[in-house]
Amino acid sequence: MLSDDTRKKLENIVRGIIIEDQADTCTSVRNHLCAGFSTSRSVKKDFEGQSIIKEKQVESLKLFASEHQLWVTSLPAEDHYLSQGGESKVYFDKDGLNVIKLNGAVYYATWLEYLNSLVIHNLLFPGTAYRLLGFAEKNGSLLAVLKQPYIPSDSTAELADIKKLLAYNGFENTRRQDYFNKEYGLILEDMHDENVIVN
Repeated sequence: MLSDDTRKKLENIVRGIIIEDQADTCTSVRNHLCAGFSTSRSVKKDFEGQSIIKEKQVESLKLFASEHQLWVTSLPAEDHYLSQGGESKVYFDKDGLNVIKLNGAVYYATWLEYLNSLVIHNLLFPGTAYRLLGFAEKNGSLLAVLKQPYIPSDSTAELADIKKLLAYNGFENTRRQDYFNKEYGLILEDMHDENVIVN
C-alpha cells in the first residue's frame, strides 16, 4: 500500500504542481515544463491534438538544455546495443551496471506527460529509477537520454502475481495487461512478463 507521503507526492505530480524538495535533473526539467504548460489527465483522448503543444515543449526543452548544459553529445556506441522496444533503444553502459535508454517520447502526447511518467516511476519504483542525463538530437528528433540500473531477472514474472500486487496498490485490471488507478487517474500499460522483472 502506498504511504501517505507517496500519495501526496503522486497527487502533486498528477496535478502539475512544482516539486520543490527534489533536485534531480528529471524533476527539474519536469518542473520547467510545468511552469509553462498545464498538466492534463485527458491527453490520451486527444493525442493528435496535443502535437502542437508537444512541438512547443520541444522548443522549450531545447532552450532549457542549452541553458543548463544538458546536451548529450556522446551517445553509446553500437557495440553496446542491447535491445529496442517500441519506446526506447537500449544500450549497456560502459560500467556494466546500468543501461542507457534513448527515448523520443513517441508514446506520449506531450513531453510533460512523458516526464511526469518518469517522475512517477521513480517515486513508485526507486530500485529501477531513471536518471535523466540530458537530451540529444538524432535525425531531427529530440531524444531523452536516460540511465537506469541494469537488473537481471531471477525468474519470469507471473501475470497473476503482477495483478495481485497492483490490486493491492489500488490498480484495477482494465484489459489485457493494462491497469487503472481511479484515485489518481493513473494508467499502467503493458505490465506483462517482458516489462516486469522478478529480482
